[in-house]
Amino acid sequence: MASILDEYENSLSRSTVLQPGCPSVGIPHSGYVNAQLEKEVPIFTKQRIDFTPTERITSLIISSNQLCMSLGKDTLLRIDLGKANEPNHVELGRKDDAKVHKLFLDHTGSHLLIALSSTEVLYVNRNGQKVRPLARWKGQLVESVGWNKALGTESSTGPILVGTAQGQIFEAELSASEGGLFGPAPDLYFRPLYVLNEEGGPAPVCSLEAERGPDGRSFVIATTRQRLFQFIGRATEGAEAQGFSGLFAAYTDHPPPFREFPSNLGYSELAFYTPKLRSAPRAFAWMMGDGVLYGALDCGRPDSLLSEERVWEYPEGVGPGASPPLAIVLTQFHFLLLLADRVEAVCTLTGQVVLRDHFLEKFGPLKHMVKDSSTGQLWAYTERAVFRYHVQREARDVWRTYLDMNRFDLAKEYCRERPDCLDTVLSREADFCFRQRRYLESARCYALTQSYFEEIALKFLEARQEEALVEFLQRKLASLKPAERTQATLLTTWLTELYLSRLGALQGDPEALTLYRETKDCFRAFLSSPRHKEWLFASRASIHELLASHGDTEHMVYFAVIMQDYERVVAYHCQHEAYEEALAVLARHRDPQLFYKFSPILIRHIPRQLVDAWMELGSRLDARQLIPALVNYSQGGEVQQVSQAIRYMEFCVNVLGETEQAIHNYLLSLYARGRPDSLLAYLEQAGASPHRVHYDLKYALRLCAEHGHHRACVHVYKVLELYEEAVDLALQVDVDLAKQCAELPEEDEELRKKLWLKIARHVVQEEEDVQTAMACLASCPLLKIEDVLPFFPDFVTIDHFKEAICSSLKAYNHHIQELQREMEEATASAQRIRRDLQELRGRYGTVEPQDKCATCDFPLLNRPFYLFLCGHMFHADCLLQAVRPGLPAYKQARLEELQRKLGAAPPPAKGSARAKETEGGAATGGPSREQLKADLDELVAAECVYCGELMIRSIDRPFIDPQRYKEEQLSWL
Repeated sequence: MASILDEYENSLSRSTVLQPGCPSVGIPHSGYVNAQLEKEVPIFTKQRIDFTPTERITSLIISSNQLCMSLGKDTLLRIDLGKANEPNHVELGRKDDAKVHKLFLDHTGSHLLIALSSTEVLYVNRNGQKVRPLARWKGQLVESVGWNKALGTESSTGPILVGTAQGQIFEAELSASEGGLFGPAPDLYFRPLYVLNEEGGPAPVCSLEAERGPDGRSFVIATTRQRLFQFIGRATEGAEAQGFSGLFAAYTDHPPPFREFPSNLGYSELAFYTPKLRSAPRAFAWMMGDGVLYGALDCGRPDSLLSEERVWEYPEGVGPGASPPLAIVLTQFHFLLLLADRVEAVCTLTGQVVLRDHFLEKFGPLKHMVKDSSTGQLWAYTERAVFRYHVQREARDVWRTYLDMNRFDLAKEYCRERPDCLDTVLSREADFCFRQRRYLESARCYALTQSYFEEIALKFLEARQEEALVEFLQRKLASLKPAERTQATLLTTWLTELYLSRLGALQGDPEALTLYRETKDCFRAFLSSPRHKEWLFASRASIHELLASHGDTEHMVYFAVIMQDYERVVAYHCQHEAYEEALAVLARHRDPQLFYKFSPILIRHIPRQLVDAWMELGSRLDARQLIPALVNYSQGGEVQQVSQAIRYMEFCVNVLGETEQAIHNYLLSLYARGRPDSLLAYLEQAGASPHRVHYDLKYALRLCAEHGHHRACVHVYKVLELYEEAVDLALQVDVDLAKQCAELPEEDEELRKKLWLKIARHVVQEEEDVQTAMACLASCPLLKIEDVLPFFPDFVTIDHFKEAICSSLKAYNHHIQELQREMEEATASAQRIRRDLQELRGRYGTVEPQDKCATCDFPLLNRPFYLFLCGHMFHADCLLQAVRPGLPAYKQARLEELQRKLGAAPPPAKGSARAKETEGGAATGGPSREQLKADLDELVAAECVYCGELMIRSIDRPFIDPQRYKEEQLSWL
């Protein structure tokens, strides 16, 4: 087993990585090398802003990248961090000694409230420079503001909540619209809603937060120095449906639920963590005297918004007394406490301090710390300096904390993109589940790790947890890559062995019947799993061997079907003489190769069913490859055997239209042996053309001769056009059949006469039937009585031939008369031709001086010309040019030859003696000039080019030459 498991071992590199942030714990990482190329960047990075205030900073607030701070008692500095080089100074215009108590900026960064120590409140809009006092707010020292994130816009705050130092909660609304001198005030209304009390009476409202849940309910959390109040309700319908009056009205008769702690800092502060802008907050942290109350915010709970609460005590040296915390901000996994000389970050999961950042004394004591929810940046300030904290990859080591808390799902969630850390979490989870005896869960986790395969497998074997081992092996198998074929073969083999062993142990035990069925179903699910199909197919040979060694024929057939190894299934059925089941498998899967392989076996036992299956598949089967099975089957010669073979061959020929010679030859042999009455019908149906029959003619002739089928042989002779052999053989069968054969060579009268003479000789000499011989003479007009007479014996009297001789003499007399009539008609025709020739010699035509050539339209008498009887006149050269394209190639060549000889011939002499000498020389050396001209006239002027046959032949010729068509077309444009 060790040799098998060694295939899965990977080298391990174990290293301890200390990460900043949450408490660092050294954990070995199995199967990964953790190489840290660069120094890990801290989660919280402090940066001092390059800014030196002209006066001391008394207050600072930031929201949506809009930074506002008060300098001294009368200056407001506003900076859009997107345009940091364009600061905006606003003078408050105060002449009294009132100081800025607090600044409040809404979530859009548009509405700024300035609370003065003189119980006055000023309002400044981001898009304006004017500082506007809020008259309705006068007399209230504002300690907190709950902005309306659902309805607040850049032009209006919507209904908001205002908490004062006297414990009162007011509802107000501000508008950014600026009227003229008598325009509307920015504070649209300002009305009291509720008073928060502690044991001693009203207490300052230190923090206010208003939220609206996804179901439409409204939530308000308000804090005093020692208490945290919750107001939960749904806004009422009506004119003030969007306000908070209805929410607080529900608590007029009974106080809202609250959490109270005994210690007192003299103030408290509430911080929310919102993952995305304009989304619901997920967590809260309340800084009060006893520590920090931390928990989650669950808007779905009906009675309380707070859940998973716990109080983290302040770190050592922090708390009421010498070093109280001044402010708190909350991030995803930490809350940061601001002290006079330092900032301490505490992990919300463990309560441990992960950052303690001291500030230099030269900057003075720290005043406050705020967070910009839109960017996640933290800002702290003293009277003389401003600092910014960047939060980077805060969740990098949270997985370690969750891992130590055995919260594996969250640990995996925060290290999903870090394979080495994820492997560590999975290994720890697997070990934990194994210790808890949750073996199946443990196996699923182990299968995802890089732990030693051998160790895990032996671990389950020692615990006798075969079901968990199977789960582990299956998941390992599913995770293999396509190239890991060896490992896949080993795993599939091992899994098969485990299943078979378990099935063998459970089989036969009536008490374990249910477990046996469940195991069987699991085994079949494994064999048919699409995820494992590739590996099972690659290992099918070894799996079949295992199934055979266990004698599990049921699953052997089941696996073969799944692997589409139908050959093995059919072979199994054949070995067990289940031939109909084997044929059912073949018919269901319709694989031609399997039919070719198993047909020789099946046809011996179920011939009719097999032939039916063949016929159902039709043209998908190649009938030539089934002939060997039919030949072996039909060798017995029994009627049933031959009839099934003939049935399939007739189906191939008549239905499928097979033209293969082997199929037709085999059908011929079957007919010749078992059904001779169908042989001649098949041959006649195939036709009499040797080029259109699909069987071998010589093979058919030999086959018919061997079995004594003479009529079939005669037909084959006729197809081969061996008419003499056909007549000779037909005379042995039937004289009428011979007569039919003798009439076949219709174009060869000599052969036909010879064949009829064979028939006549046979009738006279063999049958000695004079009457039949005379009938043959009457049937063939080519035979005469004189052709037949030599075949008769000498003792035959003339009385038998009297009628035939008389008929022959009458035919000769009629023929002589026909010849005489034809001679008379020929003589008369010759006389008419001579008379026409005499008349033609005297015909002439008249040419007028104004007559023109029909082709070139120039005067005709200027050059040699031709005059036709139809009246058309042509110059000799024009006629030559018009006639030449219509002449055949050989005539064009003859025309060129005559022109060449005529040009080389000497011109005729003027004197008669010279002409006679020329004629005599021409007669001795070649054709004369006159003869050449006559031959030329015969070619060119035999008929009018416009009225003769040449014009008729050119009727399909286009008027415009196709090669010049494009040019002619362009000339018309």
